[in-house]
Amino acid sequence: MRLAKLYVRTAVLALLATAACACHTAQKPVSLLPPAKAPSLKPTAPPVQVPTTAAASSPARVEDDSSQKSDRTESAPASGAASTSNSDPVADLIARAEKEYQAGLANHQAGKTEEAKQNFDNALNALLSSNLDIRSDERLQEEFDRVVAGVNQLYPGGPGADTEAEQKSEPAPIDETNGLTPAPDAGVKAKAQAEIKNTNSDLPLMMTDQVAGYITYFSGRGRGGFERAFSRSGRYHDMIVATLKDEGVPQDLIYLAQAESGFHPLAVSRVGARGIWQFMASRARGYGLSHNMWVDDRQDPEKSTRAAAHHLKDLYNQFGDWYLAMAAYNSGPGTVQAAVKRTGYADFWELYRRNVLPKETRNYVPIILAVTIMAKNPSQYGLDEVLMEHPSDYDTVTINYPVDLRLVAECVGSTSGELQDLNPSLLRLTTPRVGKFELRLPAGTEDEYQTAIASIPPDMRLWWRYATVHPGDTLASLARNYHTTAKSIATANHLEDTELETNAKLVIPVAPGKHPLNDNATYARRITRYKVHAGDTVESVADNFGVSPQMLRRWNGLHGDSLRGRRVLALHLPISPSAHDAEEASSRTKSKRPKTTETATVKPPATKSALLEHLPTEQAAVVHHKVKSGETLYSIANAYRTTVATLKRDNRNVAVIRPGMILIVEPSR
Repeated sequence: MRLAKLYVRTAVLALLATAACACHTAQKPVSLLPPAKAPSLKPTAPPVQVPTTAAASSPARVEDDSSQKSDRTESAPASGAASTSNSDPVADLIARAEKEYQAGLANHQAGKTEEAKQNFDNALNALLSSNLDIRSDERLQEEFDRVVAGVNQLYPGGPGADTEAEQKSEPAPIDETNGLTPAPDAGVKAKAQAEIKNTNSDLPLMMTDQVAGYITYFSGRGRGGFERAFSRSGRYHDMIVATLKDEGVPQDLIYLAQAESGFHPLAVSRVGARGIWQFMASRARGYGLSHNMWVDDRQDPEKSTRAAAHHLKDLYNQFGDWYLAMAAYNSGPGTVQAAVKRTGYADFWELYRRNVLPKETRNYVPIILAVTIMAKNPSQYGLDEVLMEHPSDYDTVTINYPVDLRLVAECVGSTSGELQDLNPSLLRLTTPRVGKFELRLPAGTEDEYQTAIASIPPDMRLWWRYATVHPGDTLASLARNYHTTAKSIATANHLEDTELETNAKLVIPVAPGKHPLNDNATYARRITRYKVHAGDTVESVADNFGVSPQMLRRWNGLHGDSLRGRRVLALHLPISPSAHDAEEASSRTKSKRPKTTETATVKPPATKSALLEHLPTEQAAVVHHKVKSGETLYSIANAYRTTVATLKRDNRNVAVIRPGMILIVEPSR
């Protein structure tokens, strides 16, 4: 019963992976609507009354009627047949989802649990995997909320949202750059024209006003984004170049990826294209990239690079020209083919002059040429001083069971953030529930992982934990931290003695759905005010500050996960028990000063384990540091240029620190 709830919660979060975003950022999960009553079982799906003239969600780019759809304009439902001029794609999509939902209700009533779960899964996937924006049409939003609420009531309980935390996406750079038409600088153009003559490239390079305009842009206002992408390219350069060469396509097409995504595997465009190569869902499926609630192969750098090389090769074979192939990669082969037929010219620049291509496609090729010219002449553009990232070494383990990345991190002495970086195709903090998955681990840790995970029952690897004993730890304290019992820990580890050896490894049995949510944390008295940003949710803000969602809702009178309409949140920072008295003492010493309210503007950290909040005070910048695995008082003191004695003084002579503790730090001035 609880497994189906897992599907529902993750499906809600999966809305992030497919919904287009007008503000260039990935949206957060929508809140679940609590059903007023149990869903009724109907023999057939209710008819969807939609006027034939109702407008469906408009695609971002216009397609022709070619059988090959644009990568950016797949407005028809993913699994449906081509709509006729009299049909409404929204109504068709709702009908398909409703049919699966009703079948699920029937199977649930008949006691066919697995079949019902599959039906509900199909209903949600039909809504989520189409390229219609659920939030843009009230009918779709109502259907989605109704299905989620109904299934949620049928399968109460189950894992908390913490288990299904989703990766945070990044806006795709191409959305910003191809919406610009920067003016060229005459000097920049002349310089670039001379450089082309001495530039070796397996792509044809041309200098036009449009190309020069983008070189001017990337050298000035857009330089920051260009340098970050150029630096990140070091992580994937060798792999991409080797793959392109192996597939027989120009190796300098690597700069198409730089223009599209800035080499960010989690990049998402306004219309839902994902990954380094910005594949739309249906195009990705055509090249063997799968996508479900757990894994999106578009975010796998190696798999998506292979698929992109195949796709580009197919486009070149169709058009016989790399510029047209790149244009077709952007707007779809049908769009380019229609422009060629309309004008009789199979030449990109002629199509550009005749204005028969979409604006963003006209800009697309000049952007790639500008990026290529600059990247292949780093010294001329001051790029030779950019620090390049290095490829990550890793071990690969093929698993056929679901496992929580936090458990994996504990097994190998890593962090869940590092594991997400190594496994960007995972949409959340767990591996798929069924089937095989190639799990990447930090280099040299495969044997360590296999040894540790063997002590965890396969059906408990989403719930149980694997802890290292720190000085001062007891069975009772570990039980409190993990919301379990001392007896269950002792039984799972066959312990006869209650004394724990420092640095020993212990299996921590945690009941499904009972992960600690920090409800027992001690919170500072002082109020911190947080300015709400687009895309924030209760879950994301709570996670960023290290507080529980329940407490954040209580402090602000919130219900659900949405922060729509809220501009400021009030919260109290969590502190370690030993720091509580220090915080109170600090408050007493400052009681004669005028009362102030701190303001913190938080940018989500690169990894959840790296959370560090800086909050201003009247004198020094007091820091609330969240202790990470492996840290000591000495290492923290060194990081802040203070002393262990000062740390202890400010935190009531704390002697033992554990991951997750919040310490007050006053850096030396």
